[in-house]
Amino acid sequence: MEEERKVLSVSEITRQIKRVLTSSVGAVWVEGEISNYKLYTSGHAYFSLKDEGAQLSAVLFAGNRAGVAGGLVLADGLKVRAFGEISVFESRGQYQLVIRKVEAAGLGELMKKFEELKARLAAEGLFAQERK
Repeated sequence: MEEERKVLSVSEITRQIKRVLTSSVGAVWVEGEISNYKLYTSGHAYFSLKDEGAQLSAVLFAGNRAGVAGGLVLADGLKVRAFGEISVFESRGQYQLVIRKVEAAGLGELMKKFEELKARLAAEGLFAQERK
């Protein structure tokens, strides 16, 4: 006699995962470097927050842009602290941070390395007008 199985649809299991994540993690502050920043005409911004070990998809909806501290301009390489809720974008089965507030936390490591390289190349005269 075959054991009865409970089979879930992709939508059902994704909704269960969403419930678990939202109830167990909830609202949280996360610090990371912005990567792959895209601002759409809708006013929504999508990007990743990353550190040396992982990355987290993030969204800042247009209605939450007032939560960006002090006129901060979000861009790749900026290190930020973001407050929001962990949720699941169900149609992709992807978890993400839905951001409510953002504040600067300094330059990210990649941006620091870029600025250091740029300064070194400038010191070598590679950006001199006569070399262009």
